Amino acid sequence: MTLEVIVVMDPIGSIRITKDTTFAMLLEAQRRGHRVSVAEIRDLGIEGGRAIVHARQVTVRDDPEDWYSAQPAQRRALADFDLAFMRTDPPVDAAYIHATQILGLAQREGLHVFNDPQGLRDMNEKLAALLFPQCCPPTLVAAQAAALKAFVGEHGDCVLKPLDGMGGRSIFRARAGEANLNVILETLTDGGRQFAMAQKYLPEITEGDKRILLIDGEPVPYCLARIPQGDEFRGNLAAGGRGEGRPLSERDRWIAAQVGPELKRRGMRFVGLDVIGDWLTEVNVTSPTCMRELDAQYGLNIAGDLFERIEASIA
Repeated sequence: MTLEVIVVMDPIGSIRITKDTTFAMLLEAQRRGHRVSVAEIRDLGIEGGRAIVHARQVTVRDDPEDWYSAQPAQRRALADFDLAFMRTDPPVDAAYIHATQILGLAQREGLHVFNDPQGLRDMNEKLAALLFPQCCPPTLVAAQAAALKAFVGEHGDCVLKPLDGMGGRSIFRARAGEANLNVILETLTDGGRQFAMAQKYLPEITEGDKRILLIDGEPVPYCLARIPQGDEFRGNLAAGGRGEGRPLSERDRWIAAQVGPELKRRGMRFVGLDVIGDWLTEVNVTSPTCMRELDAQYGLNIAGDLFERIEASIA
């Protein structure tokens, strides 16, 4: 079975292929004989009531010096493809929401879209974890600085973050009575106009912020612990964290079992859970990463497992 695959992603010429999960998907699709094209959000549109895309068919190579070649862009109906991946990084802004609506229009014409466009709109990566409160540390979401400050006062040591960030950007650690707490809260909430999240600080972060990958709600048996380095409290790889593979613990598997069925029901076929110690902190649905690192450390082919599931569902 040869499929026409379109991947909506960040510019392919700017990615780091040794760490890029989307690139792993491109390689696997090509290895399986599928025709692969790429596009950016700005390449999508609607004309005559049909979703369209200016797509470039690509050939990819696992070579960090020369990883792709592309044909000239062609204007095509999105529904002419068999399979679409929505894989752009946050923020989930107005353009991203509009892109999911365009993909949803093609989905109604028969295009298989992963992850599901409706689910991408519904599941903010910070708030989605709170659908499973039994898995989460003490957490408050609020726009009022006074409420967030009281939460920090109650728990003593907290992590404060916006709802639309990624890669560890704009994440603060703050303690009760800290002189900078007021300005941190003013900045995060934009003076009470934006929501922010406060979570009790988990000292287990020193052992790593674990990324657990789920395919159709079932976990890959290994996670990537992203361990803070030096004087940094954030484990994100983008913030300088070191990635170390580990087998899943019993608690990790319990969290996956709590979360997985609901994510699968919502059409979230490939998801990344962030777990610190025993606690779920985020559910990544837009562009979860760490596939290439786990493949390299354990000799896996996670993209192959994903395509096995997808091809079976399409067939």
